[in-house]
Amino acid sequence: MVSAVLGSALLVSAGLGCSPADRSGPAQPTAAPVSSSSAPARPTPVRAACRTPLPESWRAALDAGEFRAPRGQRAVLTEVGPRARWTVVQLSDGQSRRAAVVEDAEAPRTLLTFADPVEHQLLAADVSADGRWTAFAVLEGRTLDSPWSLYVQDAEGGMRRLARSAVPGPLPQPVVRDGAVFWAQGTGRGRATIFTSPVRPPGSGDTAPAPRALHSGVIEAPFAAGGLLAWREASADGRSTKLSALSFATLRPAGLPGPVAALRGLRSPASDGTTWAWVEDGADSADSADGADGADGADGADGAGGGDPRLVVWRQGQPAPVARLSGAPAAEGLDQLRISGELITWRTPEAAYALDLRSSAYTRITPRYGYAQARAGALAVAYHKDRAKGPDARTVIQVVRADRLPRLPTPRDCG
Repeated sequence: MVSAVLGSALLVSAGLGCSPADRSGPAQPTAAPVSSSSAPARPTPVRAACRTPLPESWRAALDAGEFRAPRGQRAVLTEVGPRARWTVVQLSDGQSRRAAVVEDAEAPRTLLTFADPVEHQLLAADVSADGRWTAFAVLEGRTLDSPWSLYVQDAEGGMRRLARSAVPGPLPQPVVRDGAVFWAQGTGRGRATIFTSPVRPPGSGDTAPAPRALHSGVIEAPFAAGGLLAWREASADGRSTKLSALSFATLRPAGLPGPVAALRGLRSPASDGTTWAWVEDGADSADSADGADGADGADGADGAGGGDPRLVVWRQGQPAPVARLSGAPAAEGLDQLRISGELITWRTPEAAYALDLRSSAYTRITPRYGYAQARAGALAVAYHKDRAKGPDARTVIQVVRADRLPRLPTPRDCG
């Protein structure tokens, strides 16, 4: 079921996982066809990425951008904002737990103190471009099928709950855009609906309007892609997956770029509106979808090909997508793609990585385990210091402006 797959990915992204020791090796150049029911476009000859050690310039920039949690509190990274101006974190001190937003390196501002400091956890968040409105989701239990609540808070005062759900479905990953919040929630029978609600009621003292339903189907949580809200969903025949989108400006269905609209059988899609990236699992996804046998469609297609996963990228101006990474340890179990301009980040069971499209080089960006996200001109990294688990483990959170990072060096032996 789509909701189960997405729920697992989102919950993992909120914390820090475990993995085996690092293994290195260059990726082999691989041209990736567009998986679709029609004839795919010919791949464009773009070089596959090669691995490079984390340069000292990046290490110094990340160290300089380390977030210092208040004394006696432990922080968990949730989301980073435009040009690293704000960061949303979960803070715990052993007796209480809260969601907080850090703006311009100021002291954390509390969004909500959780009623249950053990069971409740901050799941996802987004902040408006001006920093005034913060939408955030709280999972009210330790399992993926626990109820959750979605809130929006005004930095100038006031907060309201937009939704609460106990129905299985995609875990909410709110998107704040143009004075509104967008999210998806389960509606039963493996289906979900994308909703929107204004960040505030239309008039002072007025009752907030009910959320507006925009689209229903077997879908994942939507994500912002420039002027589009995009999401992955099961195709009409339930045998594969595709991308769909609506326009933020009109709230109506919108077309996707041709190479992206033709995709079938992809997973973990991400975009900043100009660059699109996703994961394909070895064999042509259109062929692997033939083995799908689930009524919910999307899960049956994912990974059915049985081949090595590969990171595929398409940028505006390129005639076709290209596999930038495959056949390397950094591609094993790769998931949770994020994009900001020239940077793409992802996570594997062993560590987090970053790919610099300027040099076609990628690097392991966390020492062990960890999580990284590139978003809106910012790069955030989180990992455990010294110990992988346990209450004494110190979490390192580093946030930097992506435009202040020099390009990753291309290895001499990169083909």
